[in-house]
Amino acid sequence: MGAPPQLAYIGLGSNLESPIEQVREALNELAMLPLSRLVAASSLYASRPVGPQDQPDFINAVAALETRLSPLALLDQLQALEQQHRRRRQRHWGPRTLDLDLLLYADDHINFPRLRVPHPQITARAFVLLPLAEIAPSLDLFQQPLSTWLERVENQGLERLPNA
Repeated sequence: MGAPPQLAYIGLGSNLESPIEQVREALNELAMLPLSRLVAASSLYASRPVGPQDQPDFINAVAALETRLSPLALLDQLQALEQQHRRRRQRHWGPRTLDLDLLLYADDHINFPRLRVPHPQITARAFVLLPLAEIAPSLDLFQQPLSTWLERVENQGLERLPNA
């Protein structure tokens, strides 16, 4: 019968080659991953880049996925989607067509060379916390309500896109 489904949260971001369309397309592709079901997707948000500022603003979202894939198998699927979107890793925090981050996987704490969950920067980034709160307002992170973490971060120039 296999493993029971686990709830995973995925952060999406793009700032190259029609970022809104990149994120929308990626949400559709997440819905088609094997052994997985898209259960929620946030609104789209515009945000300033983290790191180098000599690049376009980002479009971000967060998706909730029920999956029977293991964390590493899910990571492999996410990285394959990035490659389908012609992701190039040319510089740290640089521009990209698509970035998919595994933010949370059930209540697991994972520390592998290729994967850390919860995502190491999850509590410091408004472009993750705000869309996450939109689809999972009662979520706890590190034994504190998500709302507590939201209060601790500045808006960081985050802007919800109307009907995007």
